[in-house]
Amino acid sequence: MSTADADVASFGPDAFSLDGRTAIVTGGNTGLGQAFTVALASMGADVLAAGMTSDDSTTRQLAEARGSRYAFMEADITAQGAPRSVVERCHAEFGDVDILVNCAGRVTNEPEVLSFTRQEWDPMVALNLTAAFEMSHEVAKDMVPRRSGKIINVCSVFSFLGGRWSPAYAATKHGIAGLTKAYCDELAPFGVQVNGIAPGYFATPLTADTRADVGASQRVVDHIPAGRWGHRQDLMGAAAFLAGRASDYVNGHILTVDGGYLVR
Repeated sequence: MSTADADVASFGPDAFSLDGRTAIVTGGNTGLGQAFTVALASMGADVLAAGMTSDDSTTRQLAEARGSRYAFMEADITAQGAPRSVVERCHAEFGDVDILVNCAGRVTNEPEVLSFTRQEWDPMVALNLTAAFEMSHEVAKDMVPRRSGKIINVCSVFSFLGGRWSPAYAATKHGIAGLTKAYCDELAPFGVQVNGIAPGYFATPLTADTRADVGASQRVVDHIPAGRWGHRQDLMGAAAFLAGRASDYVNGHILTVDGGYLVR
């Protein structure tokens, strides 16, 4: 076999394995974050989920059923010093951080634009964008010296669209897309891949009111070529891919998982 062919011959299922890897997932005990936690655990990673709500019993059960180690830390990652505390907890539980998924986020809608004030704006910027930056900064301290690591930012189709009724949400999701590209540019020379996942419309508690409104739900579905709302498992393969060796030359990419929403 020629040297030129050796890299092709070496490819196999282990390119997607996360055995021996350690991950932090913010917002990892609920909603989309729970799906990311279980996806990484399914591929062999040990996972620390950090969340603002204390209930993680289902997430623990799902993660540990995959044979992976799981830990949970209740934390408000917008608080001073909290991102560092989360990383230190991961060190104590599992060791160095190999993977970070910045999933924690919030959205507040206000139909009247003139009623949307700093009271709604500030908490979303703090959690959706600033906390993601601080978490990325902290894990980079692990990754850069080892010249290895994966940071996955949860963006949105609203990273590319306007944000009617929630300008802060759209602004933070545009911002997290920009952070993904900026941190890619900074960290790629050190062997660290920074990428994003942009979900479309998914069936989660966050969208329960829209889905309960038959007319509103149908308008969403009519805009999706796949003809349905997304299910959380639709995101899990994207997370596993971006966290594993199979994506080692994928840098600064935002992988849209939206059933085709953005093309219609």
